[in-house]
Amino acid sequence: MAVFVGTSGWQYRDWRGVLYPEGVPQRRWLEEYARSFAAVENNNAFYRLPERATFAEWRERTPEGFVMAVKASRYLTHVKRLKDPEEPVRRLLGRAAGLGDRLGPVLLQLPPTLRADAGLLDAVLGCFPAGVRVAVEPRHASWWTDGTAAVLSGHGAALCWADRGSRPVAPLWRTADWGYLRLHEGRARPFPSYGRQALLTWADRLAESWPDRADVFVFLNNDTGGAAVRNAGSFIRAVEARGRTVAVPAERAGRPETAGQEGRHSSHE
Repeated sequence: MAVFVGTSGWQYRDWRGVLYPEGVPQRRWLEEYARSFAAVENNNAFYRLPERATFAEWRERTPEGFVMAVKASRYLTHVKRLKDPEEPVRRLLGRAAGLGDRLGPVLLQLPPTLRADAGLLDAVLGCFPAGVRVAVEPRHASWWTDGTAAVLSGHGAALCWADRGSRPVAPLWRTADWGYLRLHEGRARPFPSYGRQALLTWADRLAESWPDRADVFVFLNNDTGGAAVRNAGSFIRAVEARGRTVAVPAERAGRPETAGQEGRHSSHE
């Protein structure tokens, strides 16, 4: 049981020189990423769901214990808007099964224009087998009701905690015995970095809300300029300082080095 910290995606050209050494070809970036972090959120699956063989290849390229969360296809969340979920969920899980034991939670990020419908959400979550963890990130204020919390809790699904502008944009409900946090955009320099105090505050929230035996997944989505890489490393140190166990890459006993260097101006809010 641990806190899994990583970034939302790994294929960013401006991470060369931040996380990826100049001599490492792009086709080897996942292996290089997995030397620094024990988890990643695959957000490209939202735009185009990869084939099962691609997921299987990612499994072979990552070490034992590595976790890949998968953002559900926009066909389910944005085109179908959660209606008729059986086939899209079946296709998603059939392909993601190629990850085998590397498969982490599935993230359902709902459109900001999708108003609350507890029945739709209940039907979608009912399509996932009990062994699959699902996190839900609603983005319309109408979802913040007892009914939404009850549906999530009934399925053991986690409400995705989310931050934009160094502030929570969702209620900090615990609806499952595990957690999921996405940090989208900070207010520090260089933009969109998170400052030291913002990261410490989130580390405090996790430590206060979750026992060390719980799995909590944290992904930095502020990829521009490598901010996510630097902030993820700083966040790992903050969580460790609060006595929480952080998942580390299988081949490394210490915290990330390349990823753990905080940006020069990142402490300014």
